[in-house]
Amino acid sequence: MKRSLLAFALLSTVTGTALASDVINHKSPYCGCCSEWAKHMQESGFTVKEVPHEDMAPIKAKFGVPDNLVSCHTAQIDGYIFEGHVPADDIKAFLADKPSDAKGLAVPGMPMGSPGMDYGDKRQAYSVIQFNAKGQQKVFNQYKAL
Repeated sequence: MKRSLLAFALLSTVTGTALASDVINHKSPYCGCCSEWAKHMQESGFTVKEVPHEDMAPIKAKFGVPDNLVSCHTAQIDGYIFEGHVPADDIKAFLADKPSDAKGLAVPGMPMGSPGMDYGDKRQAYSVIQFNAKGQQKVFNQYKAL
């Protein structure tokens, strides 16, 4: 009986983790870097479904992405929003903690060297910003220029 309960508990945990790794990536049908970010996510163990939109502004407004954090694509994962070229490792760390007051993470703009914006071994310095529904923001992680 104890083994059955343990097996059920483990299966429930694995199933919950699998569901949390499903990504819906809203993007322009003309943006190649968005698809490159999706490949980065897939290579990191996520399942990605791309949803093309001719106009991304209404999508960003619907999900409450602050204007100063806007990038090219907007992803949904486990009820959170991930705007732009957020590294998969940062998303994994965020989802492992699941801060109740956070709406998601964002990498504003399209910094060279961020996932999907690869340019050899070069990278601009950039920050991953955590934001909430009230518009409050804080640095979640920072990447130095290379």
